This record gives sequence, structure tokens and C-alpha cells, in this order.
Amino acid sequence: MNPEEIIYKYALQNAVKHDGKAQKGPVINKVFAENPELKSIAKEIVSLTEKIIEKVNSMSLEDQKRELQRYPELLEERKREERKGLPALPNVTGTVVTRFAPNPDGPIHLGNARAAILSAEYAAMYNGKFILRFDDTDPKIKKPLKEAYDWIKEDLKWLGIDWEKEFKASERMEVYYEVSKIMLEKGYAYVDLGSDEQFKSWRNSKRKGEVYPFRETPPETNLELWDKMLEGKFSEGKAVVRIKTDPNDPDPSKIDWVMFRIIDTKKNPHPITGDKYIVWPTYNFATVVDDHDFGITHILRAKEHITNSEKQRWVYNYMNWKMPVVLEYGRLKLENFMMSKSKIRGMLETGTGRDDPRLPTLAGLRRRGILPETIKEIMIHVGIKVTDATISFDNIASINRKLLDPLARRLMFVYRPMIFKLDIPKKLVAKIPLIPAKGEFREIEVEPGDEIYLDSNDVENGKSIRLMDLCNVKIEGDTARFIGQDIETARNLGFSIVQWVKKKDSVRGEVLVANPSSEIERVEGYGEEYFSKLREGDIIQLIRYGFARVDQKSEGNLIMIYSHD
Repeated sequence: MNPEEIIYKYALQNAVKHDGKAQKGPVINKVFAENPELKSIAKEIVSLTEKIIEKVNSMSLEDQKRELQRYPELLEERKREERKGLPALPNVTGTVVTRFAPNPDGPIHLGNARAAILSAEYAAMYNGKFILRFDDTDPKIKKPLKEAYDWIKEDLKWLGIDWEKEFKASERMEVYYEVSKIMLEKGYAYVDLGSDEQFKSWRNSKRKGEVYPFRETPPETNLELWDKMLEGKFSEGKAVVRIKTDPNDPDPSKIDWVMFRIIDTKKNPHPITGDKYIVWPTYNFATVVDDHDFGITHILRAKEHITNSEKQRWVYNYMNWKMPVVLEYGRLKLENFMMSKSKIRGMLETGTGRDDPRLPTLAGLRRRGILPETIKEIMIHVGIKVTDATISFDNIASINRKLLDPLARRLMFVYRPMIFKLDIPKKLVAKIPLIPAKGEFREIEVEPGDEIYLDSNDVENGKSIRLMDLCNVKIEGDTARFIGQDIETARNLGFSIVQWVKKKDSVRGEVLVANPSSEIERVEGYGEEYFSKLREGDIIQLIRYGFARVDQKSEGNLIMIYSHD
């Protein structure tokens, strides 16, 4: 590409980025970055850039965008820049392939949603591939739940995440066995028939020159023992396969870690394969084989996996496989939420649904009225920082509020209801904003003598108030007596502006308020007639109270989950 065209394409890119007006400095920097040899004629390049920018800036923005289509690589760069600030991936040399590998032993919560969102975003950012891998090779300690496979897929779909391929690790047992056989044949691994105490005793005294006897077993013997393991000749705990690593590693956990162990699947059947297999790979072994076979190029995971990355490198090196780029980020802490997966599972086992609005599960947040866009925005903002991050529910509410505000219908709902008779001179019509951002309204008519609900906290005998978008009244006993319609008078006299609900057309409602450390609080009240038009799943704004999601609708009653203010 000649210098004129290089300048032209970057001038177009910069112009489109800045509303039709390219800037000389950034264009020149891009040109020199693509072709450093042009720095030798910098003066001529600067002069040529000025002329080309003048030409580009004389074009309409539409023409600039049309011309930019000729350079698809710049369009992709622009798309990446628009993905809310995620930094570029290192060492991108071909198609980017990422994956999310959840253990289906429970629902997705905010902590593990981070890996899913970032992995999917980066795959999209580079027009790559995103794979869903169920890490389900532990039928005993982290036993998979059959229903969790569908839970996880449902949650990912809710987040707007699609995947190109999906598989369960438990379906690839024969593949793992083949790789294990190769490593045993080559002397990279061995079958250990000793007890845990024997192995730990050697590992802890290795600097004294002791030899662990099973480490010296010849490959042909290891292969015979491996066959016996597969045939069920050893019971659980009587034999494991270990990979040979550095016996002098200062971290004992990395010394000859276990590749395969025996699990009695008669007692602990796997939800997918039942008792078909008794020899199961550990996470660090199965993950490497799958990541290699499916061409994973970049792995995003929490920094507590640093040791796992170092363990896995041994398999990559022995098998002469290229290790993916591993990006590790800090822990994500959420204030005022229960983040422990084991505690969440404990609640599930006692009958609490995964969508309990007190939980930080995606299902719980969804039921509470948190939007998927909110979750994605938070995770992209936190990104892949190595430092730990803390998110409060206030952060979530702030973003969710910003997204809901222009969309949610604003409706009147009266807590602590008291009935008052309207003493007005004639029929009045309240024109009340429904969705202000869209200019939508609804009208509510009231006649003299109609009864209305008012919040008992808003009224006081002898006190004057303004009924929202209707009129000014004075409370006299159980009567709301008309004293005018002018809102300026109400403001000048400092009247409270209160919401109200016409009793004849009211809809009974309950608002469930979730608190992570206590039972769910139920608040009863009445909503205006428009509530009868709502459907399950609608998220509305209860004027003066906050946002709520319609959870259940039945004849004459509406149950809502309170989201946030």
C-alpha cells in the first residue's frame, strides 16, 4: 500500500471517529506505526497528510463512512475500540478462541459470570469463537447437578451470550485415557499404589535424597497397572496416576500432582454417565487436553488459578503442545451478598430456589429486576484487573437505574393505605406521565364522592396536600376536600405532592423486599388501574418507592419483587 493510501485510510478512520473532522497528529502517528520507514521522509509525509486530511474533511460524514468500508481491518479495530474499554488481548496471531468452563454443581453467580462475560466479549471483539465446556469430572466432591447444565445455559442466554460449541468433559473420558496412556508410555507419569501418608512423607523429606519407589516404576509396568485401574481391579483410594514434576519445587502442591483418581460411581453415580467410569481425570489434566483439542488461544480466569496454570504447563510441555495465553484477574467481592458457592448450594438443598432474590445468582438477580446489560456493563468495567475488586449492590442499582429510567412505566402504588372520600366540585382528569422519556401519559378520571387510597404517612388531619397531577386538597377526617388545582399555589405553600389510587379501579398488590441477611419482607398495598395491564416479568417504577419487577399475577392480586430505589 502506497503512502497516499495509508494516510487516506487513517484520515477516514479518524474523521469518522470525530464526527467528520480528522485530526492531523493521530493520523500521522498511525501512518508511522504501520510503516516506520516513512519517518525518513517525515517532512513530506506531514505535508501530504495535511492535503489528504483537507480532502477527507470536505467529504460528508456518510461519504467518509462509505469509503471506510474499503478497509475492513479498520472497521474491526473501531468495533474493538467501542467495546467499552476492554484492553487488547496479548499475542493474537490468528483466530481467537475462548471458553467458559463452569462446574455444573450449582447455578451461575456474579463471581463466575465474570469469566463467561469477559471470555465471550473477547471472542466477539476479535470475531473469534466462544466455547462452552462443562467441567464435570468430579462425581464425588463437587458432584454435578443434572439440572445445573440447563440452568447455566439459560443464564448465559439471558446475558445475551451465544456459543459456537458445547460439550461436557464427562463425555470425553476415552480421549483423556488415550493421553494418559501416552504419558505413561513415555515415562512422564506413573501409577502410585502408595497411601497419601507415604507420598507426603517422601514429598516432605525429598531434599534428604530419598526416592519415592513408585516414581521409579518402568513404563511397561505402569501401563499394566493403568489397565487394571480401568478394569476396576483397584478400589477407591488405592491407586492414582501422578505426573512427574520437579521434586524440589518449593510449592508442595505442584510436586507430582494427581492426573487420575478412582471414584466409586456405584456409590456416587455421575448424573450423565452413571457408573460407566470409575477412573476420573482431575481438573488440571482434563482442562489441558480439552483446551488443546479445541484450539483455545486465550484463557481468562481468577488469579487463584495461578498455581493451576503452573501445574498445567507440565502437561503442555510433555505433550509438546502450545499453551494458551492465560490472563488472570483478581477476586470479585460483592458487598451485602452471599458469594460462597457452597453456601448457595446449601440454601438450595434446604429448598430455596436458585432465583431467591436474596442470592447473587444470575437467576436471583434476574427475578429481582436486574437487567442483563447491567451485569455485562459491570463486568466489562471491572475487566481483567489483577487487583481484587469490590462491588456493592449500590453500584449495581446505579447502573440498573440508568438503564431502566428511560424505559420503565411510572405507576402509583400506595403502601399503608387509608380510604378518603373526594369532596370535589366536578369531574377531574389527571394526566400523569407514564414514560416521560417517550412523552407517554395515561389519564385517570375522578368524580365527586369517589374514594381514594392515600398512604397513612402522607396524611394528617387538617393538613393540605397535593394529589399528584390532580388537585390540592385539605384532609378533614376521612374526607379530602378540594381547595384548588393550581400547582404553583401548592409549591408556594409547601404542600407535599403525594400519590393516590382510585379505590374503585384499584389492584391489590404485594411487594417482596429481599434482604440477604434476613427473611423476605412483604409489604401490601394498592396500585392504580394500570396495574391490571401488567404482565409477569415487567419492570416498573413505583413512584416515590423505587423499581420493582412483576413476579406473579393472579386474579385481583399482583406480587412484585422490589429491585432498588
